[in-house]
Amino acid sequence: MTPATPAHPDDAGLLAPGWTGSPAAAATGDSAFLRALLDAEAALTRAQESLGLTPEGAGAAVTRAAAGPYDVRSLAERARAGGNPVIPLVADLTAATGETFGPYVHRGATSQDIMDTATMLVAARALDLVLADLGRTERALAALAARHRDTPMAGRTLTQHAVPTTFGLKAAGWRSLVLDARDRTTAVRDALPAQLGGAAGTLAAFGAYGAPDATALPAAYARELGLRAPLLPWHTLRTPIADLAGCLAFSAGALGKLAADVLTLSRTEIAEVAEGGGGRSSAMPHKANPVRATLIAAAARRAPQLAAVLYGCLVAEDERPAGAWHAEWEPLRDLLRLTGGAARDAAELAEGLRVRPDVMRANLDLTHGLIVSERLSAELSSVLGRARAKELLTELAPRTETEGRPLAELLAEEDELRGVDLGALTDPARYTGSAGILTDRALERR
Repeated sequence: MTPATPAHPDDAGLLAPGWTGSPAAAATGDSAFLRALLDAEAALTRAQESLGLTPEGAGAAVTRAAAGPYDVRSLAERARAGGNPVIPLVADLTAATGETFGPYVHRGATSQDIMDTATMLVAARALDLVLADLGRTERALAALAARHRDTPMAGRTLTQHAVPTTFGLKAAGWRSLVLDARDRTTAVRDALPAQLGGAAGTLAAFGAYGAPDATALPAAYARELGLRAPLLPWHTLRTPIADLAGCLAFSAGALGKLAADVLTLSRTEIAEVAEGGGGRSSAMPHKANPVRATLIAAAARRAPQLAAVLYGCLVAEDERPAGAWHAEWEPLRDLLRLTGGAARDAAELAEGLRVRPDVMRANLDLTHGLIVSERLSAELSSVLGRARAKELLTELAPRTETEGRPLAELLAEEDELRGVDLGALTDPARYTGSAGILTDRALERR
């Protein structure tokens, strides 16, 4: 594979800070797609030569010609005539290969064979980069979970304090989602197939050109590219595209959960975490905005709709469709870019996240001890009886707010609770349940 030429300025991503400058952006730009198209064409000729279907030297000649350079803008403008960029590219590549071996460029293939195969190459190269960043994210989150295994914080349900939990368990949960994304992405990456079927998926042209067994050619083609050999031509069997849609949308959503929690926990009123090196405001010098989490959240909001377009393209008529195949190109690239950018940002976010255990501990006291009311209901039932325990807590709960007094202090005034260790019972740090054990269990996953 030769390096991609620099992206055209129109492909710079001015309005896309979530993916601009990310490894996935470079792997999915116009130049990267052009490189993949050329790689697909050159591999096809080499595969045919390996089976004795072209003269010796044809594969090398096309591969040399495929090194370029080629004019992306010119190809894009000429693609309008035939509806895809393969048609003008074949003409240019044939001319560059020369009279002797030019006739063996694209021989027997259809435009969709090359476009689909190039798309799989781009996806494979981009997913490798996404997986690397998911790995960085996972490792950083594992370190956070281990370090804060027993750091107590408020568990929140429906936006309100519920019962105590630990930051270690929260980070372990984030990591679990990242590992789920990694596993799904790895499975899809390893299954990406080459595409080769000819005009209507029958491989007929290759037989006409002398192949004694045309069905051997797709596997040889896939080997040249490092892709999976397809069982059948998949011109209208779009499982690979749907699988990409699923793993990418899931990955964006999994990272979005991390981002959503960071956005909440970094609010001024909560301030339990902060991004390392937060972004500045154009108008308010005091602000350090959670930019990484914001960009991840934006990607997670867009990804499902892009995936929906790709799932819609499963409905592809005949042996090669009009429109369904073409509708995939831009949303798939957008989805690769968004998820790749989100993975890059998630790695930076997790590696730089600042955790504030002292603030977490202070916030546990915001409800004056009511955050452990669940525990008190259970523990005091054995002393007072279930009905009386509920009655007492219901009576004291509003007083903690109106009088500004801790629940433990109010309980201590009750004669019937003399001798009960209320300090231990009302300490939120002593009511984190099995959070530590669950965190340990989660960290065992590799």
